[in-house]
Amino acid sequence: MEARLQKVVSWLEEKNVETAFISSTENVFYLTGFHTDPHERLLGLFVFTEAEPMLVCPSMEVGQAKEAGWKFDVIGYEDHQNPWELIKEALHKRNVIDVKKVAVEKEQLLYARAEELLSLYPNAELVGAEEKLNQLRLIKDEREVEILQKAAALADFGVEVGVAALKEGVTEMDVLAKIEYELKRKGIREMSFSTMVLFGEKTGEAHGNPGLRTLKPGDMVLFDLGVVLDGYCSDITRTVAYKSINDKQKEIYETVQRAEQAALEASKPGTRIGDLDMVARNIITEAGYGEYFLHRLGHGLGISVHEFPSMSRNNDDVLQEGMVYTIEPGIYIPGLGGVRIEDDVIITKDGYETLTKYPKELQIIS
Repeated sequence: MEARLQKVVSWLEEKNVETAFISSTENVFYLTGFHTDPHERLLGLFVFTEAEPMLVCPSMEVGQAKEAGWKFDVIGYEDHQNPWELIKEALHKRNVIDVKKVAVEKEQLLYARAEELLSLYPNAELVGAEEKLNQLRLIKDEREVEILQKAAALADFGVEVGVAALKEGVTEMDVLAKIEYELKRKGIREMSFSTMVLFGEKTGEAHGNPGLRTLKPGDMVLFDLGVVLDGYCSDITRTVAYKSINDKQKEIYETVQRAEQAALEASKPGTRIGDLDMVARNIITEAGYGEYFLHRLGHGLGISVHEFPSMSRNNDDVLQEGMVYTIEPGIYIPGLGGVRIEDDVIITKDGYETLTKYPKELQIIS
């Protein structure tokens, strides 16, 4: 963690910025090792070029911050206290008052907190820190990859549980509950996002909502799920058929499978991200389903389930060794149904590796 902090300090020095105030849960975790959900309470990390960093969090979580390995000062506050008054005192002790620039996460910082920050630094200009923090988090280290591999294996397990739970008359929510119950028995407290289990025509909704729709022969079944393990996320989508499949459904499935495989095979260092999207999109378009591929190819994956980079056609950045992201093409036809296949991918020195391993061959569950 100290190496990551030093990279932030070096960047601040390079940009002639005296202070950074980091307030997102994800970036605080990345830089401190301390993961928490403070709800409405203030959580923040101050990084200085001329003083040691300090962490601000509710008093009831100070012990957890230290247990996580944070070696510097922690300003804990109780609910009746104004944390900004305590921060002001700490800044005076550190003699970091006359500051001209403060780096913040402009897309994350609440306006009210920006006002409080500027009341401490009335002559300061706020500058964006997102780009640098995204760059730091972009390339995963060995430890991060190890966690992501384990998280992906648990996502595979979740799909396995869901497929095993399919039987005529079961509801989407029945299957969803079974998946999450079995994952909790494995020690998972939190899913990466709301688990998705969709039957039949509801698979034609890219972001459909599971409900009490019952399973019938001939339905396609779409699973989209992921877990949070040691602060890192996984994300998998698989689509299967129940009892039988018609020619249209099979054609859609095979088209998506070809598109996903082609995007995987194009995944290697130096590939333009936008070109990767177009590899998959062109296959789906040539098959006559281009209008039904409604979203980008995928997204970065790590501490957040959706993080940098965006795997969209207009992204001119190139793939680099150590990047982790999803590939998830899909076809969604309203009223009929759809298919999505998604894997978690890491770029290696020579190509790629899929972290998610659950089979992608068309399965007809009997």
